[in-house]
Amino acid sequence: MAFEPGDLVHVSAFGKGVVLQVRNNGRHLVQIKGRAVEVQAGLLTAIEAAPKPSRRHRASSSAPEAPPHTATSRSAPASIDLHGRTVDEAVEALDAFLNEALLAGLAEVRVIHGKSGGRVKTAVHTRLRALSVVRGFRVDAGNAGVTIVVL
Repeated sequence: MAFEPGDLVHVSAFGKGVVLQVRNNGRHLVQIKGRAVEVQAGLLTAIEAAPKPSRRHRASSSAPEAPPHTATSRSAPASIDLHGRTVDEAVEALDAFLNEALLAGLAEVRVIHGKSGGRVKTAVHTRLRALSVVRGFRVDAGNAGVTIVVL
């Protein structure tokens, strides 16, 4: 499907966004939660825009309308515990967790992967390096089983 600037889209593992630019080689610049992210077209799914009610059909009332929900009105946990999960389960849970954290406007989150073995920690770090919305990450100086992620 061809996307145009202004189209509402869902980006796999990140959530809803708006196409800002169409670039070469099937890439699109998409705004997700106030940040511009370049993604492949294969990660995009079109979202149908909800029809706006016309003024004629809107019920008039003297009560003020509730403000629309913004990303800052969402709540998300600031950490996720990946203990006891396989590598695949951990990466899937990490993607969902980061999506919620981005939508909630969190600037920093903690990923608890544990110290033993290192497979989950390695998979988490590999995934974080691949995500353009992750500004950086570091292992917690006080606990090697925790990675602090800056979004």
